[in-house]
Amino acid sequence: MLSRDEQLKLNWGTICTPLEMKAADGKKRKIQAADLKGIFRIIQSIPSPKAEPFKRWLAQVGSERIEEIENPEIATQRTRELYKLKGYPDDWIEKRMRSIAIREELTEEWKNHGVKENVEYAILTAEISKATFGLIPSEYKQVKGLKSQNLRDHFNDLELIFSMLGEASTTAIVRTQNPKGFVQNKQAAHQGGKIAGDARKALELKTGENVVSKDNFLPKKKQAKGLN
Repeated sequence: MLSRDEQLKLNWGTICTPLEMKAADGKKRKIQAADLKGIFRIIQSIPSPKAEPFKRWLAQVGSERIEEIENPEIATQRTRELYKLKGYPDDWIEKRMRSIAIREELTEEWKNHGVKENVEYAILTAEISKATFGLIPSEYKQVKGLKSQNLRDHFNDLELIFSMLGEASTTAIVRTQNPKGFVQNKQAAHQGGKIAGDARKALELKTGENVVSKDNFLPKKKQAKGLN
């Protein structure tokens, strides 16, 4: 029977594939790299006692994930607790949890109406966002100074509300118009987003303030202390 070390060596090429990166000298070279899943597999295969805390953590995460699949309410409660630990206010958390539920309803409708996951979901989401806020998610992240962070975790109350309106409107249109496939669902996504976009513009006209905000929930940078 192969040892864990031998198994890792045999699978090294699939776990750590060559990826072109910029070196310190400015030249691009291919180095072996792994994604998050690959890194976890490497950790699991390390026989050293020093890896045991990581292995126990992976086992705990896996156990919690199975619990959440069996009882989705546990996942919801844990999500609330995580937001609370990050310092989000209770009323914002409730809106965010509702936005997650509305998003799940929409993706379920897309799935039932012939939309393929991943790429097509992202395109339809961008269509709703563009019609709602005048920005696709990548542009919105730039406005808020975000990189890999979840955009919606940095929405203020109004941004969450209009985001929910755009997706809830799209869900209602999909259910009533019964679009089939990506092209028809893209039209429905634009229609749903436009409903929210028109409402946003009407509010902005009344208040004279933009709904789209640069504000985010990123940790405040510590000010460097001056030398005396």
